[in-house]
Amino acid sequence: MSLGIAKCTVCGGLIDEEDLFCANCGTEAPVGDDPRQVLATQTSTHNFVCDGCGASMSYDASARTLRCPFCGNSNLSKQEDMKSVAPQRIVRFAVDHDRASAILRQWLGRGFWRPGDLASAAEVTKVSAVYVPYWVFQARTHTYWTADSSDVPFGARGDWVPVFGEHHGTYQGLLIGASGVLTPHETSDLCPYDLATAEPAGNVDTENMIVEQFRVQRKYARPLAHQGLENLDREACQRYVPARCRNMRLNVLLEGLTSEPVLLPVWIMAYRYRDQLFRFLVNGQTGRATGQAPISWNKILGVVAIAGLIGLVLCLALAIAGAL
Repeated sequence: MSLGIAKCTVCGGLIDEEDLFCANCGTEAPVGDDPRQVLATQTSTHNFVCDGCGASMSYDASARTLRCPFCGNSNLSKQEDMKSVAPQRIVRFAVDHDRASAILRQWLGRGFWRPGDLASAAEVTKVSAVYVPYWVFQARTHTYWTADSSDVPFGARGDWVPVFGEHHGTYQGLLIGASGVLTPHETSDLCPYDLATAEPAGNVDTENMIVEQFRVQRKYARPLAHQGLENLDREACQRYVPARCRNMRLNVLLEGLTSEPVLLPVWIMAYRYRDQLFRFLVNGQTGRATGQAPISWNKILGVVAIAGLIGLVLCLALAIAGAL
């Protein structure tokens, strides 16, 4: 089984089989016997769906007890073998269990607004090594831009001067998360990954690992890729503007947009604090971390009270000074 992906005959962008027009330039999608890129699929076994968070994954075949790595829930429903998108490359884990746990403990102890006993009172319910799905996009850009610069000519009355230009860019390795549980913010915060170390999927044993299935189809990841490429182009164009820049406007044409499915290593930890469940993530290649943490409302109220007291003292001081 394979999924048909056509290339636009005008701009070279990807056209999924459900698309009637190219999302990049509007050209009508090819029909008939036009050549198509094939997005390979594979038969996924040991499939489970978490009844708590809805995560769909292929579980470790050697595991004796089953628990969701995303939320720690033990209520998992076994699913039939199914077809899923086959990753083309996989990045291996370089961070081990002990280092990931140490990163969590250090992270829990930081942050002024967190409860003071968070590091000692937090109970880690699950630490799991998970291969999380991502799409990797590459594209070329042809951009016309306009902006305002604070570098005004000598003697000019205004504070800003309009500038404009043209930019050609080439971008590779833009990662868009394809997880059905992790948010786009979480998958983005885990980046970057060094994709130069990625190996062909057949070289990595995933039978004895937890593998999340691709839940974000390429057609839905594509708009996020467009936005990401535009942001990269914006940063590149801002370097052309002398001095300070404002009101940057871009007209971006994407050319040769391509993508591939990959699996990237993530340590997923679920911990409880005062009967609340929180999630913590560690990049399994670099150790970069992101997560959820509770807020100490006592600290917030204390700061507000101190600020109010300081304001009251200042008002009294001004009133006394005015009376004198």
